[in-house]
Amino acid sequence: MLGACGMQKCHQEALKRNRVSLAKQLVLKELLEHLIEKDVITTEMVEIIQAKDGNFSQNVEFLNLLPKRGPKAFLFFCEALRETKQQHLEDMLLSTIPSQSNGTARLNHEESLLFPVPESGIVQKRQRLHHESMEHSLDNGDGPHYPQVKPCTPEFYHAHQHLAYRLISRPRGLALILSNVHFSGEKDLEFRSGGDVDHAALQKLFEYLGYQVFVRHDQTAQEMQEELEKFSKNPAHREVDSCIVSLLSHGIEGGIYGVDGKLLQLPEIFRLFDNANCPRLQNKPKMFFIQACRGASSANLHGSLQKSQESEPGLHVACFSCNEYETDRGVDQIDGSERADSPGCEESDAKMQENSKLRLPTCSDMICGYACLRGTAAMRNTKRGSWYVEALTSVFAEDSRNTHVADMLVKVNRLIKRREGYAPGTEFHRCKEMSEYCSTLCRDLYLFPGFYPGN
Repeated sequence: MLGACGMQKCHQEALKRNRVSLAKQLVLKELLEHLIEKDVITTEMVEIIQAKDGNFSQNVEFLNLLPKRGPKAFLFFCEALRETKQQHLEDMLLSTIPSQSNGTARLNHEESLLFPVPESGIVQKRQRLHHESMEHSLDNGDGPHYPQVKPCTPEFYHAHQHLAYRLISRPRGLALILSNVHFSGEKDLEFRSGGDVDHAALQKLFEYLGYQVFVRHDQTAQEMQEELEKFSKNPAHREVDSCIVSLLSHGIEGGIYGVDGKLLQLPEIFRLFDNANCPRLQNKPKMFFIQACRGASSANLHGSLQKSQESEPGLHVACFSCNEYETDRGVDQIDGSERADSPGCEESDAKMQENSKLRLPTCSDMICGYACLRGTAAMRNTKRGSWYVEALTSVFAEDSRNTHVADMLVKVNRLIKRREGYAPGTEFHRCKEMSEYCSTLCRDLYLFPGFYPGN
């Protein structure tokens, strides 16, 4: 166990000066294990930290404990930051310590990614930059903002519900967020600094909108597949009116990376929620939000999707379907006895029993928002999170009370179109991004936040 004497004054000052940034950005999960191994903290202290609600409060509790853990605690903390791919936080700390203080060396690290970083995730050689401050963010942001959702009025609901999807269940639906931040494996995918801001913002948004939210962190491609399959088969879908799936990771066109560097194909994800594979969600709106790069892939997406640095001319992924050119044979609607709206159903009484159930397209009632266009990078601010998620949460919080989802995604597009990277002296200065969405919705999708008939 470390000695009882306290941390050196200069190290305490460094922690104090950067306290807010550390509280916002620290990812403790793996870091705590390193510090237990070095006897900086105990398992009892971990329990105290984890008893706090939310990442920010847990980080504050950790920062309260750290200065009391002896003269070597700061050095072990910096070492743990490097080991957990949070070296930008170590750089930030060291930049505030005078080089002559107690022989502490001011190490020259590569510039931390506190300006725009692409979500492709493949590490590229970057020029070493030496700024006086490591707080060089994308557009001078000052940490995450979690806006409250404005409620829908009863008058608006009654004026619009007849042309809209039914969305009055409590909860509104189930929402799944898969957030990958720490990566390993042969791909050498970068730590997604700011990714924790995204999943926290989306979790709060979906909860404000009335959804029961499930969040899963740092999963391999296989674990993501299993989690999505389990979620799609959740029997609770039958009792609710909608569904949300949000994927936050590195990616390429048509695929999203697990933390092991392996790819999960997006069409396979959509297939899990189609009318054939997820009958409990038939005729109910299913929303997908994907924060990941969509750079070109050289492999056909029916295959392995392993080479992500080359492009194949003409490669295109249909928005929701793996089989772009096959005839859709449709599926029977599980509930209801309506007959299909087709002349063939009226040809003879003999066919009435055969056609008694309504047929549905295999895929319908879905809408998917992408952070960027095919072949381009999605940008992320390491303090405020990704451009797309920040715009999405802002628009949905303000406008979901009286605007349907498709129109809100148009407004998100408008905000993204206007945004521009701020990182003088880097390749990211004045960089741009353009989001998009695709839809098979058949009615207006109003979320009617806060409105429940009878209340």
